[in-house]
Amino acid sequence: MKTSHYIRAFKGIVWREILRFLQQRERFFAALVRPLIWLFVFAAGFRAALGLSIIPPYQTYITYDTYIVPGLIAMIQLFAGMQSSLSMVYDREMGSMRILLTAPLPRWFLLLSRLIGSTIVSIFQVYAFLLVAKLFGIDIPLMGHILVFPALVLSGLMLGSLGMLLSSTIRQLENFAGVMNFVIFPMFFMSSALYPLWKIKESSVPLYNFCQFNPFTYAVELIRFALYAEFNGMAFMVVCAALLVFLGTAFWAYDPTRGITARKTGGPP
Repeated sequence: MKTSHYIRAFKGIVWREILRFLQQRERFFAALVRPLIWLFVFAAGFRAALGLSIIPPYQTYITYDTYIVPGLIAMIQLFAGMQSSLSMVYDREMGSMRILLTAPLPRWFLLLSRLIGSTIVSIFQVYAFLLVAKLFGIDIPLMGHILVFPALVLSGLMLGSLGMLLSSTIRQLENFAGVMNFVIFPMFFMSSALYPLWKIKESSVPLYNFCQFNPFTYAVELIRFALYAEFNGMAFMVVCAALLVFLGTAFWAYDPTRGITARKTGGPP
């Protein structure tokens, strides 16, 4: 295969993901409404209950509304990754994914191209959310909008690869909703998305320990520090390690000679 074949296939797969998103306007609306509800409705109650105005260890003055923005950004990417994996299950049942995986290109390349496409879509949703939040007075430094982009790429790839891995384990579309809820809600609530880790530790040490092992926590912290022009080395390393593990396992699971797909279909598609 020539390089031009890889480039053409990559463009086609990524553009297909973008077109699918543009044609599903309700998906874009839901991606905005969900975090905005958390930001303007639930945050009011949490702010009153926790009484947080200055949140260590950050050096700047951060209100609770601003504090949860990175968690909501990560939530957008988490839902986007799960939505993409849901479409993979649907495509596998309907046949388009099965046909795609029989293309004379490496399977890992096809899956990676699809993952990059879904990550681009999630980043577009994030910046749309930041724009709307800005209109409602949520002050994020302008430089933060630029510096957060690499963090969004890494976190989007990690969460998308997790969704891809989950899609390889699901045989029927009807079972996916339960799996999504089993993954999304524990990952989101048992992290630093809504509360600082030191605050969680004050109320429950076991929950704090779970948050420490939750890769979503580090995706949130990577985004949070990047928004304020800071770099969290620990979060960066954990997100990269989780990305390699999830992505490598997903590639293995979709390999018809070794992975889960082979056990489901009895052989290559």
